Amino acid sequence: MSTENEGTTVPPAPSAPPPPADAPAASVPQGAHPGAAPAAGDPYGPPAAQAHQGAGESSSAPDPSWPPPPPPSTPAYGGDGAAGHGAAGQGGGGWGAGWGAAHQQPAPKKGHGRGGLVAAVLVAALVAGGLGGGLGYTLAEENDSGGSTTVSSSTSGGNVKRDPGTVAVVAAAALPSTVTIEAASSSGEGGTGTGFVFDKQGHIVTNNHVVADAVDGGNLTATFPNGKKYDAEVVGNAQGYDVAVIKLKNAPSDLKPLTLGNSDDVAVGDSTIAIGAPFGLSDTVTTGIISAKNRPVASSDGSGSKASYMSALQTDASINPGNSGGPLLDAQGNVIGINSAIQSTSNGGFGTGQAGSIGLGFAIPINQAKYVAQELIETGKPVYAKIGASVSLEDSSNGAQITEQGVGGTEPVDPGGPADKAGLKPGDVITKLDDRVIDSGPTLIGEIWTHKPGDEVTITYERGGKEHTTELTLGSRVGDS
Repeated sequence: MSTENEGTTVPPAPSAPPPPADAPAASVPQGAHPGAAPAAGDPYGPPAAQAHQGAGESSSAPDPSWPPPPPPSTPAYGGDGAAGHGAAGQGGGGWGAGWGAAHQQPAPKKGHGRGGLVAAVLVAALVAGGLGGGLGYTLAEENDSGGSTTVSSSTSGGNVKRDPGTVAVVAAAALPSTVTIEAASSSGEGGTGTGFVFDKQGHIVTNNHVVADAVDGGNLTATFPNGKKYDAEVVGNAQGYDVAVIKLKNAPSDLKPLTLGNSDDVAVGDSTIAIGAPFGLSDTVTTGIISAKNRPVASSDGSGSKASYMSALQTDASINPGNSGGPLLDAQGNVIGINSAIQSTSNGGFGTGQAGSIGLGFAIPINQAKYVAQELIETGKPVYAKIGASVSLEDSSNGAQITEQGVGGTEPVDPGGPADKAGLKPGDVITKLDDRVIDSGPTLIGEIWTHKPGDEVTITYERGGKEHTTELTLGSRVGDS
C-alpha cells in the first residue's frame, strides 16, 4: 500500500481497482472553531481527490492482473497514518466472478448517477457546542441598619455527575479498549491508524490499509490510552473488504473486548461516536449521527492497483486521516462499524494538501467486519462471495450490466458458475439483489460482499426490455490474489 506520513501531500490516484477475483461484496479542519466559515477558494463541491487515512503509502504501477480502477468519484481510505491518498479513477469494465464480476473499461462520463461510487476514508463535520449558564444568587432584604448583603456558597464548583448513556460515559468505557496503531515497512515508510480489542487473546481489528505496509515485514505497534505499547503482528488481511486483524505480542491478561452491535438494526438518525487518532492525535472522540445506510463505496488502498468495495454506513461524526480502523459506536457503546473512508474536497486546507473532514464519513458495517475478522483469525485468508459474471463498472444508474467479454478475454459468465446456473447471460442488466436496488456494477459488488458464500439470493434483471427474476446461490473465492 502506498500511504504517506502525516502532513505529506496527497499522492497520485491509483490507476486500477482490486483484482477481478471472485469476491464478495472546503474541508473543515478538526478542531476548527464552531461556526467558522470555510476559507475562500475551498468550496464544498464534489472532490477531485480523496484522502486515504492509513499508514504512509507511495503509489505504484497498476497490477495488470487486477481490473480497471473505480471512477474518479471513488472515495479514498480514511484514517491511517494521516496519510493522504488519491482516489482511484474508475475504469469501466466488469469484475470477475471472484469480485462479483470482471469488468471492462467504461468510457469517461460526466456527472454521476445515484449508483456512482463515493470515495471513502473517514470524514465528518466537526460540530462544537457550548453550554450557557447563569449564576444563581439570593437577594437578602436590606435591614434597618443598612448592612451589606453577603452571597455565599456551601460548595465550590459543585459535583459533576454524568448519567449512563451520555457520550462522556460511553467514551470512558470504550477508550481503554482502543489502540493507536503505527505501521511501517522495512524501509521505514508508514503511518498511523486506529484499532480496537476484538477478543481477550489479543486480537485487534482495524483496516487493511492501516497495516498494509507491515504485512510483509516491517514494524507494527499498538499503543493503549494508558501509554502501554505492544509489538504486534498481522494475523490476516482482506484487501477487498479493507479489514485486517493483528495480534498483540505478550498481550495483557486484562483486555476488555468492545461489545459488537448489530449493524442491520441501525437507523438513519441514530447517534454515533467515533474514536481514533486524527492527524496523530490519539484517543480523540467525536460525535454525530447515521446519515445514510447502504452507501456503495469504492476506496483505493493507495497501492495503485487495488480497491475495496463496501455497502457502507455513512456518518457525519468528525473523521480525519488517522481515524481509519477505529470503532464507530452507537449511543450504548456497541461497535456498529469500522471507520474506513471519507469523501473529501481536493484540498485539505491545512497547507499540506492533506484532505480532511467535511462531514461525509463511511464505515464498514460491523456484521460484515465480524465475519471477515473471524475468517482471518481462523484461516489467515479472506473468503469472498461471487456470482461468476463480469459486470460493467460504468456509472449508468440503470443497473449492473453483464459485459459481452470477460477480463483478459475470458467468458463474461463463468461456465457452470452461479450466474450461468441461474440463467444469466451477457447483456442482462441486474437491477435488484433481493430487495436492494442495484444501480451500477460497484453497487452490485458491494451488495454481494455483504453476503456469505452459499447464500441464496433473488436476482432481478432486464433482458430485451422485459423484467425477469431468478434464484442464485453465491459461489466463493479464497484470498485476494
